[in-house]
Amino acid sequence: MNSLLVFKLLFTCCTTTYLTYFSLGLRHNTRQQGLWALQQVGLGDRTRAWITQLSGGQRQRVALARALVSQPRLLLLDEPLGTLDALTRLEMQQLIQTLWQEQQFTAILVTHNVEEAVFLADRVIVLKNGGIDLDLPIPLPRPRPLGGTALAELKTQILDRILNA
Repeated sequence: MNSLLVFKLLFTCCTTTYLTYFSLGLRHNTRQQGLWALQQVGLGDRTRAWITQLSGGQRQRVALARALVSQPRLLLLDEPLGTLDALTRLEMQQLIQTLWQEQQFTAILVTHNVEEAVFLADRVIVLKNGGIDLDLPIPLPRPRPLGGTALAELKTQILDRILNA
């Protein structure tokens, strides 16, 4: 598969394993790959759960697991971590960074979280009034530590532009 969009909504009639393994029509995937992906997003103990039994954050992590299984060259992430609690969000950010380093896919991330954008992106584009207001390269090496002075400076630069524009 060349590209995949991580959707916020999932089918309600399926278990997490079924969604991860079968729903994308990826016949070459094995059950082990689906279980591995669920383990990576912290849902290894919920493999037999129905989607309706999961919280919103857990559902988002199942959607991310589906993306992991497909190993796309282009990954489109539209607020993929928006409903997660703070700690799980940080864990998933680190997971995305690690997987990007391993698989070298291209990702387009839409987020309202400036810190998340700076941590995950090589380039941050801020849109305003239908156009590009800021196009800022993020020239930091990977892996990037959470926190860090350089990340904080870039975050401040972006927020200053957004709030004072």
